[in-house]
Amino acid sequence: MQDYPIGTPGEPWTEKEKTQWKEQQTIKRSYREEVLEKLPDQLDGFSVVQYGALPYDESKYPLYAVVSDPVSQTKPTILITGGVHGYETSGVQGALQFIKNDVTRYNSRFNFVIVPCISPWGYETINRWNPMAMDPNRSFFDNSPAPESAQVMAFLDSLNVPFLMHIDLHETTDSDNSEFRPALAAREGTVNTNWNIPDGFYTVANSQAPQLDFQKAIIEAVRDVTHIAPADEEGRLIGEQIQSEGVICYDKKKLFLCGGMTDANFVSTTEVYPDSPQATPEQCNDAQVAAIKGALDYLMATNL
Repeated sequence: MQDYPIGTPGEPWTEKEKTQWKEQQTIKRSYREEVLEKLPDQLDGFSVVQYGALPYDESKYPLYAVVSDPVSQTKPTILITGGVHGYETSGVQGALQFIKNDVTRYNSRFNFVIVPCISPWGYETINRWNPMAMDPNRSFFDNSPAPESAQVMAFLDSLNVPFLMHIDLHETTDSDNSEFRPALAAREGTVNTNWNIPDGFYTVANSQAPQLDFQKAIIEAVRDVTHIAPADEEGRLIGEQIQSEGVICYDKKKLFLCGGMTDANFVSTTEVYPDSPQATPEQCNDAQVAAIKGALDYLMATNL
């Protein structure tokens, strides 16, 4: 039925098993050193805003966003999110790298709201889940029990601005098959089925508005940095049918994904493959930045 050290095969976890899982997690890196200390002290045209703190340890896990200041009513607004899954490192570091090196070059055309690390406990423990064994990236709905999701949604609502684009920075890792999918099956009391890990970069569009030309622009921008994931023998990536090279679709609102929390017309979830022998950590970070810039350049070229 399952091969996971916690729980009884075929039976969903109770609070006992979730607590057992949490007790096995350990701190492996520093959110303060790797994220908070990389936020800018000053950045022309922007403010660094604390929008909340995780209840597990509010002093250790404050939540920050970099926001255009002021937010212009005449410019479209761009949302960039990273670290919804804390173990997906380049999403966090790519967002920080874009803030450091590139965002001011686009500030004349767009407002920005950049949330580089939505799940700092997950970042420190290199985890997909939060301490309650919840996946924040399946928790973007009203009255969400996941504080990572609930607090960023409340923050965005408080801004009271429409978003033209949302790019959510992720990775697909070998640990999806070695740890996270088996853990999910154990938690749910189901049978685990591993998926083929794509070797390369791909994007996940919103099935309600795929915007394939927009996705293609992202793919082309990233191609200069790292390789694009080929389809498997069934013409799929992670079980989903290819829409165009390196592009699949999910119904993001239906699945309560981070990419579905706004009504942005242009939405893309990036997926970098950090375990590829052809990709270094620096290339993964650069690929995330290239994806953001490719998306923005497409919007500028089409006068959106």
